[in-house]
Amino acid sequence: MTALIRPLGALALAALAALVLSVALGSVTLPPDEILAALGGQGEALSRTLILELRLPRSLAAFAVGGLLAVAGALMQVLLRNPLADPYVLGLSGGASVGALMAMLAGLGSVLVSGSAFVGALVSTLLVFGLAHGRGGWTPARLLLTGVVVAAGWGAVITLMLAVSPADRLPGMLYWLMGDLSYAGTPWPPLVLLAIVCLLAVPLGRSLNVLARGAMQAAALGVSVRRLEWGLYLAASALTAMAVTTAGSIGFVGLVVPHMLRLLLGNDQRLILPACALAGGTLLLLADTLARIMIAPEQLPVGVITALLGVPTFLYLLYRSQ
Repeated sequence: MTALIRPLGALALAALAALVLSVALGSVTLPPDEILAALGGQGEALSRTLILELRLPRSLAAFAVGGLLAVAGALMQVLLRNPLADPYVLGLSGGASVGALMAMLAGLGSVLVSGSAFVGALVSTLLVFGLAHGRGGWTPARLLLTGVVVAAGWGAVITLMLAVSPADRLPGMLYWLMGDLSYAGTPWPPLVLLAIVCLLAVPLGRSLNVLARGAMQAAALGVSVRRLEWGLYLAASALTAMAVTTAGSIGFVGLVVPHMLRLLLGNDQRLILPACALAGGTLLLLADTLARIMIAPEQLPVGVITALLGVPTFLYLLYRSQ
């Protein structure tokens, strides 16, 4: 138990420090005493508005989205038994983006936008899973090729949708597709979903550990493989859909975070999954803070920062897998 608590405690402290840093930094830097006063309902009205209505909700949304993507990546890597699996690389983010954009263009509400994104992510998961599974199972090359092709197909659909969209909606849609937290709404739905999935997945850690070694071994040890695989399908799709509807398409968080944590902490899913939630949230918090302050008062899409971190890591993992 101590082996689980210590690293999670360290990651929780790092997440708290990143949250304070994110709230404090920006076009206007705020000292810690002003932040504490605003959280207590005191201090200047302008500071309270800046912290409680702008920075804190955005920071919590960034943490939630990073955690969602990292946990989704970890679940996909267990499901496909491949360290290169990731919602962005395998086209889940593209499918969720197509579903969300279709709902947005139809003028549907936020709940239906999330539902459409979930359907798009699930369809993309099934396509990649079905097409990449040949007679001999998955191979890294087949999986990556299938994911790249599916992602390219979703990209073509997105381009077509942008081409026929009203001109007044294009700037916002383009910025959203690059990954943007500027217009993230309330952070509570993604935070609640992240907590629910972690609470449900951690008790299944032993079954996930066995499944990561192979479906036949898991079945021989009494694991209900088909039911568990469908649960992972649905969970990864729901996590990706919520992340996409909150902040657009943000890549490589689900690839970088689980891989780095496995190098540091091992491959016990009872530890990796909650650690992914904390480390993924911390990474996206820091990336969003950097995106806000690099060219302040202008802001960069956070997806640009994560891509700059993720592309070299992906190439390194691909090189190692050879």
